[in-house]
Parts: sequence; structure tokens; C-alpha cells
Amino acid sequence: MTVDSASRRYQAMIGTGGIGSGAFFALDGEHTLGREESRSGRLLDRRDYCKLHIVSHYVKALCGPGFAVLPVGRVGADEAGERLLGEMHAAGLDLRYVERALGEHTMYALCFIYPDGSGGNLTTNDSACARVDAGFVARAAPDFGRYAGTGVALAVPEVPVATRMALLELGRQHGFLRVASFTSAEMPAAAEAGLLDRVDLLAANLDEAAAALGVPAEGAEPEMVVRAAVEALGGRGRMLSITAGARGSWSWDGETLMHRPALPVQMAGAAGAGDAHLAGMIAGLAAGLPLGQAHELAVLAAAFSVTSPHSINKELEPRALREFARRSGVALSSGVMEVLGKQGRASGSSGGPGAPGGCEHQEESG
Repeated sequence: MTVDSASRRYQAMIGTGGIGSGAFFALDGEHTLGREESRSGRLLDRRDYCKLHIVSHYVKALCGPGFAVLPVGRVGADEAGERLLGEMHAAGLDLRYVERALGEHTMYALCFIYPDGSGGNLTTNDSACARVDAGFVARAAPDFGRYAGTGVALAVPEVPVATRMALLELGRQHGFLRVASFTSAEMPAAAEAGLLDRVDLLAANLDEAAAALGVPAEGAEPEMVVRAAVEALGGRGRMLSITAGARGSWSWDGETLMHRPALPVQMAGAAGAGDAHLAGMIAGLAAGLPLGQAHELAVLAAAFSVTSPHSINKELEPRALREFARRSGVALSSGVMEVLGKQGRASGSSGGPGAPGGCEHQEESG
């Protein structure tokens, strides 16, 4: 059971970004991989997915059948593309704007992991995703019109920035809530060009937020980076969501900066946690929750997501989140309980003493 569709603030999400797959490779040795080094390791039994697919899957799982999720993108006309289309269809996504691109390959990433859990990834830049342009996004204009004033426009990496800007412009024209994220490499140019002014909710991790400010994240105090990001990016009514892994996450609704600690959990794999966090935020806002309570749902979704080794935890759905919160001793606010479909013991308003992990509020000037 989820929130009744008639009571939702938003009825659909239309988004563009990467659709692809990948593999995880565990490196032997802690030292950083050298330019000409040959390193041994092993492939891990983990499935990787790209950002648009992950966020779309979780938003649909949390919002249910009455909420339309329409990804806009391309996969290759290959085995990987067919498999991904099958998984997306099984999750209930509307695939009318996902195209099989003849002669192109599906985006692929190799995620390498050091023994201490850190790592990085190598992603193809000439895949079908690179061919998603503004003209392709324009095909979705009829559904932007259909959901005018009641939709969420999502623009995330792994398709060209110009493509994402075209989708956000459609969102502006049709009164959508515009949600976006940028990689650390994209952030400085996006901020300088004023592209962030086209976004209502900017989602970033700590490194991306620091990149937008032109400062290094390594060695910086997270709270200092977040406060600087709020000062620089949190104006004009823009909401912010900033994640910092085990150090928790922050949200800014234009008036209040809120920190929520990460929930303690037995982690099977960290990949996709930030995307689950963003999906929980979107699902909460779609249900009409204030940003503080949407942040609460985001933290719960992110914590549950890492209990799977795969970057999409296909067990994540409202009933499973309720049970996860109960087992974890997390007292949920009444708003989040309603989104998850069950009335019960609640903590009152979001951010009170009974919120997940005991959230911290700091009042900031708008």
C-alpha cells in the first residue's frame, strides 16, 4: 500500500540520464593503480546499473502503480540492452521513450575496488547514451504537457549536459519540479554557466558540492563544505540534498539546514546508495511531504539499498522499508509512515527527537 494517487503532489516523473550495466572488480593490493601497472584481482558477483535506471526503479517501487515513471534514453541493440529493457519493464517503468539504438553498444562501466572499500570506475563514453540529444528528449513533450504542474523532471549524468538542460527546460515550461545532479567534473562549468539556476532540487555528494565551490573535498570538514554550498547554491528557493556516506546527509529547504546521520546497517555493497537516497527524496516530495520528511525517507531508502551487493536492491519497496525500520529500531514520522502505507507509532513532526538516528536541525537565514 502507498499514498493514494489523488493525494499526491506529483503524479509522474520524466527523466533522462544513463541506462547501462557494469561489473565490479576487486583489486589485489591497497596501493593506487599505476599508469602502466598490471594488477591482479577478481570479478565480484554484483550487478551494476546506471544512474537513471537506479533512481527510476526506486521511485517506481516507492510510489507504486498510480505513479508514472518515464525514462528517456537509449540502449544498444545488444544483449545487455535487451536484458536491461526486460528488467525495467518488469519494474513497471513506461519505456515509450527508451530506444534500442542500432549500431551502438549499451553503456558499460567497470567498477574497481581496493581492499579498504575505496575505488572508482571506468565508463564508456561512446555508448548509446552519448547519442541521447535534445531532439530525442523533445519526443517526450506530449507527456510533459499531459502532466503539466504535476510532474517531476529528473536530469542525471551519463547523457550530455545539453540534453539534460533540454529536459529541464521542458520541465520549466510545464511547471514540473526540476531535479538534477552533476558529476564533480561537470559541476564547475555548470555553476559558472548558471545551469544550476534551472534546478529546483540539486542533489550532490560531498565531492560534487565541493567541486561546485571550486574547493577540494579531501581533508575538508563536511559541515564546512555543506554550509558553504548552502551559502553559494541555496538561494532563489533552490533545495539542496548533499550526501556524505557514513557521515550522513544534509538537506536545505530554503530556510532550514538539516543533518541526518547514516543509519547503522550491515553493508553488502555501497554502490547505488546515493541514487537510492535521491529516489527516496523524490518519492517523499511526490507524496506531498515537506523536504525534511522526504529526507527522512531518503536516509531509510539509502540504508536499505546497501543491504544488497547489487546497485539496485530489488527487495526495496514500502512494506520492506517498514519492516527494516522496525527491525532497526527507527521511529518514523507520521508523514513517512503514511507514504509507506501503514499508520502506527510515529515520532510526530519530521526532525523531532524520534526521527531516524536523531536528526540535527540548524536554523539558517534564507
